[in-house]
This record gives sequence, structure tokens and C-alpha cells, in this order.
Amino acid sequence: ASLQHLPGLFGALASARATLLRGIAESDPCGGLAARLAAGVHEEPPAGLREGGLIRDGFQAELDELRAIRRDGRDTIAAIEVREREATGIASLKVRFNKVFGYYIEISKSNLHLVPERYQRKQTIAGGERFVTPEIKEYEAKVLGAQERIESLEYGIFVALRAEVAALAPPVKAAARAAARADVLAGFAQLAEERDFRRPTLVPEPRLRIIGGRHPVVEQMLVETRFAPNDATLGKDEGSLAILTGPNMGGKSTYLRQVALIAILAQAGSFVPAEEAEVGIVDRIFCRVGASDNLAEGQSTFMVEMAETANILHHATPRSLVLLDEIGRGTATFDGLAIAWAVVEYLQQLKGGTPRTLFATHYHELTELAVTLPGIVNLRMAVREWGDRVIFTHRVETGPSDRSYGIHVARLAGVPQPVVARAEEILANLERDEYGGDGLPRRARKAGGQRDGAFGAERPLFPPPASSPAAPKQDDPAAAEVLSEIRRQAPERLTPLEALTLVDGWSRRLKKETVPKK
Repeated sequence: ASLQHLPGLFGALASARATLLRGIAESDPCGGLAARLAAGVHEEPPAGLREGGLIRDGFQAELDELRAIRRDGRDTIAAIEVREREATGIASLKVRFNKVFGYYIEISKSNLHLVPERYQRKQTIAGGERFVTPEIKEYEAKVLGAQERIESLEYGIFVALRAEVAALAPPVKAAARAAARADVLAGFAQLAEERDFRRPTLVPEPRLRIIGGRHPVVEQMLVETRFAPNDATLGKDEGSLAILTGPNMGGKSTYLRQVALIAILAQAGSFVPAEEAEVGIVDRIFCRVGASDNLAEGQSTFMVEMAETANILHHATPRSLVLLDEIGRGTATFDGLAIAWAVVEYLQQLKGGTPRTLFATHYHELTELAVTLPGIVNLRMAVREWGDRVIFTHRVETGPSDRSYGIHVARLAGVPQPVVARAEEILANLERDEYGGDGLPRRARKAGGQRDGAFGAERPLFPPPASSPAAPKQDDPAAAEVLSEIRRQAPERLTPLEALTLVDGWSRRLKKETVPKK
């Protein structure tokens, strides 16, 4: 059935202007083989090859004869019976069949004197005798073996046809490849027409520029709203590594996926869901997206995440497209942040150049890397606040985000109000300690206590007076211990005397540790 469509398909493409389509049209449609199979193989063959009904009538003379015997058995017996009555003059002559003796001619006693010599006696019965003839024996053999012979003969014919097809395997495979190519191109064309896909430009340089990009699947699932298109620009001049921050449900994962799908479609030869797209050839696309485990092999969710991250870091090249979503989320906050920070630095310093990378994260501290390291830019999912409501615009903007709105999402999900209120209270307390006493973000320091910048170590915004003997050093263990105790206090539960006693004790301990000994 497929071969029968090829002449029409290839003929329709013969007038095409594109070289690729004309190449399809010049393929051999295997018309002779199609005609042979159409004449031989039944239109609706059985499920099994040895059940009969596989080969068409008229394809083979012996098969047709056997089928006629099977189909017209009663008519043949009736014809033999009429012919024998006329030849012998015995009006009561009958041709009958039973499972023991098969087919036979039955003659009554009163007519036995009319039996011709060619009849062979087979059995004597009470009312007469039974005879057979060479014709009846031959017919019996044909009828009883017809079905078995039909099945065997059909299978033999099928095997012969199969051998004919195998002998023509090269042109059949070439026709199949041509039809598959036409199918893919027709699918691409239909998508481009129905969904407003545009023709991308492929360039050898490792850059990516997408204007008004859309996710080809998500946009089809939206019913009451329209998909919010977004731009994406990655390259040596614009910044090859983008740190994407923003709220939960803001669209970060969708943005990562749509960029990858646009690159894949472009390199596959399809138009893409974007107003414009310039895609530098990508050697591989690496993804660390989603959460999964492999408990059967003893791998936790975080272990799987780290294994995938390791694979990316070992194999990514400057021509790769790397998508990283929430690296480090499966462990303690500082552990995860440290890993994510180091991964970004590693990719930024990759030999030969930074691969085009989208790094989605809720670690807002990572946005500082856009200031301290070249080639890194900040992007954020835009949010609009209206009173106590948060509106997710699903738009990508330049710049960092400082909030994830996870508590807002918890409220939308139906988390009890007391839990939401307490979470907001705890979040406010945590955010107060985001910066240290030296005015620097805590996570920005390196081991030596200095921040890595273009102009060396930066001074604190409000440094303690140099002349003050009580000014604690940055790495002073006593100061750190006192500060820890202060954080654990609940001032509203202390009496004035208890508060004064605590302050006096802390003051004495700091003076003892910080005043130089004489």
C-alpha cells in the first residue's frame, strides 16, 4: 500500500524549486514491485502466515483449482452423480460420503446387474453394495487434502514473493528514505504555516539570538491566555552565561526548555517558534532539569543531580548549549549554594570559552557573579505586585531578582494561614542577616575574607574605628561566639536586670580577648 502511493508523491514533487525536494522526486518508486505485490498479496491478509487467505485469486492456477474444489465440492459431487446415472441407466444411483469410507457410489441389489466393470467394489451392505471409481478416488484425494495443500501452497508463494522483495532491498530502502524525508519536511511546513514559525539563520559562531521565542508545546496547551514570548541572547559579546532568577511559577523552566527546543528545531531543518532566530551550531545540548532518583542503584535525588552535573562539566565544550535548573537544591542551603557558585565559575573559566549557558536558580547570591566575573549576565522573570497580590508576567528582563515568592505560591496552594504567616516572619528574620557587619554580602567572600573584584579587596561600607581597642577582628572567635549568643536571645522575655547582666558579660569577654596584653 505504501509503494502504491510513491508515484503520486514523487510526481507531485517533480516541479518543486528546492533541490532537496527535486532529489526526492528523482527516486525510484519501485512501481514493478508494487504491481507484483498488489496482484499477489490479499488486501486483508490473516494474522498468521500459515492460515490460508494470504494470496489473491488468479495469482496461481493450482491454488485457484484447490480453492474451487474446496468451495464447489457439493456441485462437483452432484455433477458426478448425474453423469453416472446417465452412463449406467441406474436412476437410484447415489454418490455419498462418510468419515470412514470417504466418497462412494451406492447401488441397490436390484440394480447390481447394471454395474459397469470400471466400478470397484468397496463394501457390501444390507440393501446393496458400495463402489468407487478412479475419478471419485482422485476427487476424494483432492477434497480431503485441499485445505492442507492450500495453506502449504500459499506459504510457499509468500516466501517466493518475500525473496523477490529482498532482492530489491536497495531501491526499496532508498524509496523509504525519500518518503521519510518528504514526510518530515511536510510536517515542518505544516507546523510553520499553522503555528507561525519563522525561518532561522544558522551561523558557525557559538552565539544565540532569539527574538520573541515561544515554547512550541506549552503555547498549544493554553486556552484562555496567550503565551508570553521572550528574547534570548547568548554569545561572547553579549555574555555567554546568564543567571536566571525569579519567582516560583514565574516561567524559568519553560524559558530554558523553549531555548533548547528552538535550537534543536533549527538544526533539524525546521522553522522555529520565534519572530527571529540566529542559532550558532550546537554540538550538544546538556540539561540538568527536573528531579528524579534511582533508588534501585542506591542513588538519591541529589546524587542523580550531581552525577548529571558532573557529566556536563566533563563534556561541555564552548560550542555546547547548557541548561542548568536549580543546581544544589537537594542538600543544605550553604552546601548547595557553594556547589552552584563553583559550577558557574568552572563554566565561566572553561578552556576555549564559556559555553552558552542558562543557569536558573533561587540562590540570589549568585547574581553577584555578574559583577565580579566577565561574560556573565543577570536575567530575571518579571513580577508585578498589586497590594498583597503577585502577578507573574512570565516575561524575561535583564537584571537580578531578590525574591522567589515561594511563600506566595504556598498561599496559592492552600497551605494553612498560620504556617504562611509564620514563614513570612521567619523569612524576615533571615533576611536581616543577609549581610555581615563589614557591609559585604556573606556569600561573596573568599577564604581570606576578601571579595574578588576588579580593583582588589573592597573596604567595608562602615568599618569600625581603627583607634578603638574594642573593635573585633573579622575572624575573632570571641566576637563570633558573642554574636551567636545575641542572636539566640528573645529580648521581649528579658527583665531589665537580666539584659544589663548579659550586656556586661559580653562586654567583659570582648575586652579580655581584644585588648592587647602588656
